[in-house]
Amino acid sequence: MAPTKVLAGARVVLPTGTVDNGRVTVEGTRIVATAPADTSSAAPGTPENAETLDLSGHWLVPGFVDLHNHGGGGASFTSGTVDEVLKGIHTHRLHGTTTLLASTVTGDLDFLARRAGQLAELAEQGDIAGVHFEGPFISPCRKGAHSQELLREPDPAEVRKLIDAAHGRARMLTLATELPGGLDSVRLLAEQGVIAAVGHTDATYEQTVAAIDAGATVATHLFNAMPALGHRAPGPVTALLEDERVTVELINDGTHLHPAALRLAFHHAGPARVAFVTDAMDAAGFGDGRYMLGPLEVEVAHGVARLVEGGSIAGSTLTLDRALKRAVTVDGLPVEHAVAALSATPARLLGMDDRIGSLEPGKDADLVVLGADFTLKGVMRQGEWVVFPQLG
Repeated sequence: MAPTKVLAGARVVLPTGTVDNGRVTVEGTRIVATAPADTSSAAPGTPENAETLDLSGHWLVPGFVDLHNHGGGGASFTSGTVDEVLKGIHTHRLHGTTTLLASTVTGDLDFLARRAGQLAELAEQGDIAGVHFEGPFISPCRKGAHSQELLREPDPAEVRKLIDAAHGRARMLTLATELPGGLDSVRLLAEQGVIAAVGHTDATYEQTVAAIDAGATVATHLFNAMPALGHRAPGPVTALLEDERVTVELINDGTHLHPAALRLAFHHAGPARVAFVTDAMDAAGFGDGRYMLGPLEVEVAHGVARLVEGGSIAGSTLTLDRALKRAVTVDGLPVEHAVAALSATPARLLGMDDRIGSLEPGKDADLVVLGADFTLKGVMRQGEWVVFPQLG
């Protein structure tokens, strides 16, 4: 059996708050204890052969959970081979994301159905938490980096086809709920236990309220690909922020959102209803250059991805460790709030908070070690180091 691992001395972010000089004990794949660190050489109940790692001067936080991720490391979750998809997953693990949904982009319906089946196999193996369909049921007025020729109105029968193709592993579908068939599709998704997400939408405030009442519970990258908040036409942003039933995604890369918009969302929704996401595409963790996002060509320059034709923002190159660091050092969020938006909130939304999302006994040993400046130093997934902490 693998020896017990004791991580001691860090500032540990627990559900109850931050513990200075804390201790987390890992046996096998699980956390077995969390507590303030014992000043003696071995805490009571700790095996003598335990491996103790001194993390003094560092932060210890839960592994990150990404609800919206299209790829990384040069690989696309929509079109890459199995090996390429696994490479993309590993790229994000190196940056602290221990759980993610694989997001697709708009494509031919039959192609997406086949792709869902392939991704479902990776979900069965535990490599991903499930599949998120972003499109094709979105508004041509707010299509962003989606091919207009492949967009469709949200026919519940076609929505059901994608759900069935994922063999129980469909977790979320983003759609423009104001389109014909939108509300019926939301009701179908809710009945099937799949998250209905409002996004790439041209809906009014009233139409968005109707979608929430029908069962929509997520705002896909709030503020982006939807009408701006107005004082006479409050639009979807207001409806999504004010309703306690809705979790809002935020892309905190400094490009998609002004810090004031992020703070506005936190002020109204709070960390229990905010989920930081990457909306990452192939270039995340890989570099600048030319890429394909579905059938569309993307130019990544200085870390910002834009369509070659038209210049629309095309996802991001963000990793969640950078989102956390920015949230604390630039946006001024309390560490505990930023950590909740990266872990506990998305885990709860996925119904996985009994296993992941916080550092508690009995949960998976998914955790991230950060330096005092919030730079990533180490990553553990299910008790194994993906990145062994570099503490020098």
